[in-house]
Amino acid sequence: MDEQQKEIPFGDRIIMHVDMNAFFASVEQQNDPRLRGKPVAVVGSSKRTIVTTCSYEARAFGVKTGMALWEAKRCCPNLILVVGKNREYTRISSLIMKLMYDFTPLVETFSIDEAFLDISGSLSLFGTPENIASLLKARIGDQFGLTCSIGIAPNKLLAKLASDMQKPDGLTVIKPAEVALTMDRTPIRDMCGIGKKTEKRLTMLGIRTCGDLGRFSVKLLRQKFGMVGEALHRMGLGIDDSPVVPQEESDLVKSVGHSMTLEKDLEKREDILRYLLQLAEMVGRRMRRYGVAGKTVCLSVRYADFFTNFSRQLTLPEYTNLSAEIYRGAVTLLDSVELTQPIRLLGVKLSNLRHQDEQLPLFEGERKKAHLAKAMDEVNSRFGEFSVTYGTLLTVDEKRGSFVISPAWRPQGIRKVDVE
Repeated sequence: MDEQQKEIPFGDRIIMHVDMNAFFASVEQQNDPRLRGKPVAVVGSSKRTIVTTCSYEARAFGVKTGMALWEAKRCCPNLILVVGKNREYTRISSLIMKLMYDFTPLVETFSIDEAFLDISGSLSLFGTPENIASLLKARIGDQFGLTCSIGIAPNKLLAKLASDMQKPDGLTVIKPAEVALTMDRTPIRDMCGIGKKTEKRLTMLGIRTCGDLGRFSVKLLRQKFGMVGEALHRMGLGIDDSPVVPQEESDLVKSVGHSMTLEKDLEKREDILRYLLQLAEMVGRRMRRYGVAGKTVCLSVRYADFFTNFSRQLTLPEYTNLSAEIYRGAVTLLDSVELTQPIRLLGVKLSNLRHQDEQLPLFEGERKKAHLAKAMDEVNSRFGEFSVTYGTLLTVDEKRGSFVISPAWRPQGIRKVDVE
C-alpha cells in the first residue's frame, strides 16, 4: 500500500454519498444560460403546483422546496418559475449514475439526485477517498456542467450527514476517530431518519444533539419508542451496518406504488374512484411488466389542508397484479373511512410482493382477465400510457394530476417510473 492510501485512516468500509446540488434547477440553468445566476424555481405544470426545487440564488431569499407559489413569490418577487422537464432530469440522472460505475461496482441509487458508493476496494486504482471524490466531481462538472456535494465516512448514515455539511459543491470527510466529536456537534434534526415529530419527542427528553442521543439510556428509549429506540441509540453513536446495495439487488423491492396531487380538491366519491382506478392501473402495469404480484393494498390520502394525511391497508386473499383487483382493494379501504375534508392527494401501493411465473391461471375467467391486461399493456407500451384504458377514465381531466418524481425512482428496473 502506497503512502497516498495511508493518508486517511478508515476501517473496513469507506462509503461515499453523492448529492447533486439543486439538481432540477441546476439542469435548467445549464440548459438555458439566461437562467444562470438568477433565482429559479422548478414547478409542475398544474394549477396546484408547488416549488419542486429551487436554485441557490432563490434559497438565499428563503424560497424552499414544497412552498406554495404565492409564498415563494412573496419571499422572492423576482423568482423565475420554470415548468419541470422530468424526462430530461431522469435522462441526466441515469447518465450520472452510469458514470459512477467507473469508480466502483457498488453503487446504490438513493433517489434521482443521490447515490451511495462503496469505494473500499477502489483505493488501489484511484488513490485516496478524497481523490476519488475529486475525480468524480470533475467528471460530472466537465460532462454535465453540474456540481455535487460529497460526503465520505465509514458508513452510509455518516456519509449522508457529511454531504450535507458543505453545500453547494462541497467535500466533507468524517474519519472514524472524528465520529464522537461530530455526533456531539450535530443537532438531531440533521440526522437522516429523524423527522420533526421524533425530534420534538426527543427534545422533550432533553436530547438535542446526536451525542446526547448516543449517551441517553437505551432502556428509556425503548420504553418511549419501542423497537425504534434501539435504532435511535445506534444512530446517536453514528453506527450503521447497512450495506450499499447495487442496482440489481435493490430491484428486489418491497412495494410498488403511485401517488398524485390532484388538479382540484375532490369530494364526490365517483370522482375519487376515477383517480383510484387510474392509480391502480399504473401500479398494476408496472408490476405486470416485471412479473411481480402483491397481496397487500395500501391507500394514502392527504386532505386539502395540506397537512392532514393518513393511510390504510388490507391483505387480499390471493396475490395479484391485475389493476381491477388492486382497484377493488383500494375502494374497500376508501369506504372504510369517513372523509372529513376534500382530498388533495391520493396514493395506491401494493406490497407483500413475490415474483410470478409465466404460467396462465387455471380457470377460464382468470385467463381472460390476464389476456386482457396483457393486450392493454402491449398497446400502451407501443402508443403511450392510457392509449387504451377503462371507459370510466375517459372523463378524467387530460392532465391526470400532477406528478413529482418519487424518491424511490431508479434508472432501471421496476422502480423506474415513466415520466413526462
